[in-house]
Amino acid sequence: MQRWSKLFIPTLREAPADAEVASHRFLVRSGYIRQLGAGIYSYLFLGQRSLNKIIGIVREEMDRIGQEFYLPALLPKEPWEQSGRWTGMGDNMFRLKDRKGADLCLGMTHEEIMTTIARGELRSYKQLPQIWYQIQSKFRDEPRPKSGLLRVRQFTMKDSYSFDIDKAGLDKSFDLHDAVYRRIFTRCGLKFVAVEADSGAMGGSQSQEFMVYTDAGEDLIASCPVCSYAANLEKATSLLEPVAEMEPTGDGKPELVSTPGCGAISDVAAFFKISPASDIKCVAYMALKRRTVGKPDTWHGVAAFLRGDHQVNETKLLGTVGAAELRTMQAEELERYFNGPAGFLGPVGLNPDAKPLEEGLTVVVDKSLDDRRNLVAGANKLDYHLRNVTPGRDFSWTLLAEIRSVNEGEGCPKDGCKGKLVVGKAVEVGHIFKLGYKYSESMGARVLDPNGKEVTPIMGSYGIGIERILTAAVEQSNDKNGFWLPASIAPFTVVVTITNMTDALLRETGEKLAAELEAAGLDVLLDDRDERAGVKFKDADLVGIPYRINVGKKAAEGKVELVTRATSTSVDVALSDVLALVKERVEEDALLLTVGE
Repeated sequence: MQRWSKLFIPTLREAPADAEVASHRFLVRSGYIRQLGAGIYSYLFLGQRSLNKIIGIVREEMDRIGQEFYLPALLPKEPWEQSGRWTGMGDNMFRLKDRKGADLCLGMTHEEIMTTIARGELRSYKQLPQIWYQIQSKFRDEPRPKSGLLRVRQFTMKDSYSFDIDKAGLDKSFDLHDAVYRRIFTRCGLKFVAVEADSGAMGGSQSQEFMVYTDAGEDLIASCPVCSYAANLEKATSLLEPVAEMEPTGDGKPELVSTPGCGAISDVAAFFKISPASDIKCVAYMALKRRTVGKPDTWHGVAAFLRGDHQVNETKLLGTVGAAELRTMQAEELERYFNGPAGFLGPVGLNPDAKPLEEGLTVVVDKSLDDRRNLVAGANKLDYHLRNVTPGRDFSWTLLAEIRSVNEGEGCPKDGCKGKLVVGKAVEVGHIFKLGYKYSESMGARVLDPNGKEVTPIMGSYGIGIERILTAAVEQSNDKNGFWLPASIAPFTVVVTITNMTDALLRETGEKLAAELEAAGLDVLLDDRDERAGVKFKDADLVGIPYRINVGKKAAEGKVELVTRATSTSVDVALSDVLALVKERVEEDALLLTVGE
């Protein structure tokens, strides 16, 4: 058994001053982690023990469907150039040179490296499907590391990759991962939701995130309490209530109106006595277009138009126009593309590009403006607006797409559902992608199909953040005294606390009980420190162990106290019964954590 007196468990009474979320506060206070630098953490004894248990669950479940690899973290430039991501990853990638001047990077993910192996080794459809995975450190030059382990620059990931002969095979590999992920997160005790998501830099046709709701999360999830719909805000859609259109004035054509000082949506709505939903908002950007190797990247103007009561979802806009980055237009750029000032920009009179990110202005109109009429818009002239503006009649566009963020209370998009969406914060713990042919095509992976024809295998990519599982578990199960973990991922299942080490009977009883629990297959920590009972109780409450057995004065009567950390409840138990009771509770917990397998 492990003895607390011999272990390094540096608990703290106070949290770090910069700790903003519960998991950061408690993982430091409990001695799980210590910070080495911005976004760089050391995992101490308890933390590593818990992470090893999580890794064990992940490995056990992944071995059902895949084969474990271990790839280098130090990677050459060439595979990333072949995929087009050497420049596409931007400043998030750690880059370095060796002593000979060759370019290298630290791996953020391993699509390129797995594809390199597939390209060199897979020859025939008979070798497919393949699912390869690894559990390894990843590196990201996070610009704003914060929230403890939630936003870091080095982290542990389980990443897996599938290679199939066709889309039907990819569907199966995707579904296999979906099922495995659900088992992993369930066994780790997480209350999670699977949501539609944006593929981002990974690319691909379909993407699904596994999220845990918590106020510490930086993702926003829109979900319907009536049906199963849930999506990341970067992907979510909704049904909008019909808007009463304004009656036209004059001949019904666009009419120039003086609107001095009305540069804000609220001012415009008040001036015209209209709802912001009848005002056309313009958000002007410069978008970065990545070029092929050897050609410089270029910036292009993008004008996004949407209802005045809506906000641009920049992730949706990036995907719509196919850009790598967005930034707000500066005054001289507004003059160039609109010949007008901020606050009074509008779509009438613009000459949109036929294709996105060409030499002129890319005009993107949100679908919520389609079929609208008699709206108000900026006139591209200081202190002037236009009314009676009708999309399609008075202006055209490059793209008509959904580029807005949904709002809480809007209608669920599922057919027939009458529910209203709710929006909440969440932490991503896993993400699965249907990559398609993005990497296998660009990197030249080929196999022979049953007819002897050379074809490109189709790929999937699937990730789990190991530390994210731990932090999410802490976020969902904590109180003012500390946190508790399920036995499946806790560093120990039970701590046996001897309340007075000077009492020979208590020492002997605690030692014997701890030995019996360990012999029964439980992870046991014996608190044999020469400390006051109150100190031991506080430490036990702090460090995430789900059960505590207090060996105190009642030991003379053949009784001990069993404390369940999750409920902060206790019961006196006969020494002869305590082993069976603890095993029963642990087995009940394990049974609950297998629901859904």
